[in-house]
Amino acid sequence: MNGEQSTVNGEQLLDLAAKQGARVAEVYQSRSRSVPVLFEANRLKQLLNAETEGTALRVWVDGRPGLAVAYGLVEPTVLVERAIAISQLNESGAIELASKHQDIYPNLGRSVPAEQLVAWGREAIACIRDAYPEAICSGEWECDRESVRLINSRGLDCGYTDTTLHCYLSCEWVRGEDFLSASNGQTQRNSLDLQLLARHLLQRLEWAESNVAPPIGRVPVLFTAKAADLLWGTVSEALNGKRVLEKASPWSEKLGTPVISNQLTISQEPEAGPYSCPFDDEGTPTQSLIFIKNGILERFYTDLTIGKTIGQGTTGNGFRPDLSSYPTPSLYNFLIQPGRRSLLELISQLDDGLVIDQILGSGAGISGDFSINIDLGYRVRNGQILGRVKDTMVAGNVYQALKQMVALGNDAEWNDAEWNGSCYTPSIIVEGLSVTGKQSD
Repeated sequence: MNGEQSTVNGEQLLDLAAKQGARVAEVYQSRSRSVPVLFEANRLKQLLNAETEGTALRVWVDGRPGLAVAYGLVEPTVLVERAIAISQLNESGAIELASKHQDIYPNLGRSVPAEQLVAWGREAIACIRDAYPEAICSGEWECDRESVRLINSRGLDCGYTDTTLHCYLSCEWVRGEDFLSASNGQTQRNSLDLQLLARHLLQRLEWAESNVAPPIGRVPVLFTAKAADLLWGTVSEALNGKRVLEKASPWSEKLGTPVISNQLTISQEPEAGPYSCPFDDEGTPTQSLIFIKNGILERFYTDLTIGKTIGQGTTGNGFRPDLSSYPTPSLYNFLIQPGRRSLLELISQLDDGLVIDQILGSGAGISGDFSINIDLGYRVRNGQILGRVKDTMVAGNVYQALKQMVALGNDAEWNDAEWNGSCYTPSIIVEGLSVTGKQSD
């Protein structure tokens, strides 16, 4: 598996499947090794070493698909028999399988020893507690190495290994009956920027030293890069070719027309940032794609099946939610083109508004409608942060808000988006949202 020996031989699985009547088959193998270092209450709590390996075998017998999954050691014959047995329960359909090509890509990223992760964690916590001794810090630093290999009966053989570094740091304080929790994270290659991580948190803690009443009504709202995922999850669903086929996307018939602000350009870059993905989980090479350019919808993303059905072909976005699932259209390295102003410059242009840094609850979904509680947010007046707001809610519609976008920041950062893959987003100011909350502390 791209330089790493697997406990299950993929070629053997293909050969056994063919001998048992499944002449069309595919083997997907994934191995991950992570070294998480955990801190709790300002102290090192735990140092772990976790390794997992999984194999997914897809077969087609008389056009009927079957999928079987195994983790760790497995008897190849048992896995093949299981996949074939499952195929007998399914209806026949089109076989969508990538054509022959062989590409084993170079390893990207470097591993960092646990001792370095521990040192980084202690340094970051010390930076926070030097300024706020009462703060209670917890966090996780991790080096994650993932290897993927995909082969099939048509001669496809491709693989890659990717190593990334992650960190997450949260700070809590209790002042009488007032509780605050602020957090920040990073995902990078090769090294982590602890100074940037600490500066981000210290700025939030400074802004939160006073509690103030929130603005009420329809006011400009600034989502920081961390909170902006709320908006992009809905956009990613609207661009999904599967949602287009189902007529669930409001943009199904909007190709070539403006759908959001002309200040927004949204794309996919498989080789950008701390992640790499040279091919999708069907073996199709991934590619740079522009979905929306200057507000105009240019394309949707698809896998082999959906692309063929809607007549645009695959964009190389067929990914498995997990090993036991079939590929479905998903995003990878979703980028929102940044603006030119810093976060502080964006704040300075708000006469009366709200900054949202952390939210409670899930995103809006394909409808775009949402109503969320603010976990960490700030009141702005005359371009200055007045303090933290509490017991505040924001409601509105994502599509309408993105048509009323005011400005984008230059502070884009990578987030591990809960909705789909990874997202590179800056801070953003939008209008058209409704803010409700208590008028007094």
